[in-house]
Amino acid sequence: MDCVHGALRRALRDVTRHYQKHFRGSGVRAAQFSVLARLMGSEPVALTILAHELEMDRTALSRDLDLLEKKNWVRSRSEDRDQRLRKVELTPKGTAAAAGALHGWKRAQASVGKILDHHGIRIAPVAKGANWNR
Repeated sequence: MDCVHGALRRALRDVTRHYQKHFRGSGVRAAQFSVLARLMGSEPVALTILAHELEMDRTALSRDLDLLEKKNWVRSRSEDRDQRLRKVELTPKGTAAAAGALHGWKRAQASVGKILDHHGIRIAPVAKGANWNR
């Protein structure tokens, strides 16, 4: 028996593979690109706000950010007035990584409709270049 949940999980796996294929060679993974793209051109952002904007669990985002920090693509710092408040920003190396993956992202965005069609999924068009002109 098929269910909506199972069908969506299969579609998500196919979409993720599609993006990964287009990011190949850039060193950036699809989930990492979402974080890097959000941070592009922005001031340091609080972890809680970033998690909310990316619709991610704060703990999962922290794990992803730890990996990005190890690559020196992002840096985080605590606020002087409140050491519990962690803000995140892109490093120059992270900016270069995101810029290097942008072409692959654009190709994936332009062709993902075929994957969605295959799964019978219809979505509203997404703004071209979203997150890149903050």
